[in-house]
Amino acid sequence: MPAFNRRGILKAFAATAVAATPTYAGAAGFLRGGGDVRRLRMYSGRTGERLDMIYWIDGDYIKDAVKEVHHFMRDWRTDQIKSIDLRTLDIMAAAHNLMDVNEPYMLLSGYRSPQTNAMLRSRSRGVAKNSLHMKGQAADLRLSSRSVNQMYKAAVACQGGGVGRYSRSDFVHMDCGPVRSWGG
Repeated sequence: MPAFNRRGILKAFAATAVAATPTYAGAAGFLRGGGDVRRLRMYSGRTGERLDMIYWIDGDYIKDAVKEVHHFMRDWRTDQIKSIDLRTLDIMAAAHNLMDVNEPYMLLSGYRSPQTNAMLRSRSRGVAKNSLHMKGQAADLRLSSRSVNQMYKAAVACQGGGVGRYSRSDFVHMDCGPVRSWGG
């Protein structure tokens, strides 16, 4: 008869949604709020897809869960998938926990193919030529229950990468590049 342990049981249920994930305010660094379990909740207004996924437990990333996140954050215009940098996922999860909200993020942009980035750049001055979105290292996110400023402050508190505040467009950019912030 196989032996059961806490990690094995948790991993068996990791790909399913859970009712609540605790916040660990005492954790240090940009993962403060990440806790022993890291979870992402998102939906896409473009594709209609929803994601509620535990992707990390007790120091281990869950391969199948991470693969689902990569698919969810694909370039919906071209249907191209790129691996999303795990550090970006960790920043997103930690910021979400710091805001103490159950609402899923609305994903506006995850991975962007070079073609999509060029098209968006031709329409807006706010799109970087060498955007970290093309490397799978950035996400543009919105919450209806939190202001852009609240989201911005939570992401900046993580000290894990770049945070852009886009108040007029009602979203926050989070990436795992150098620690910096911008926007109004």
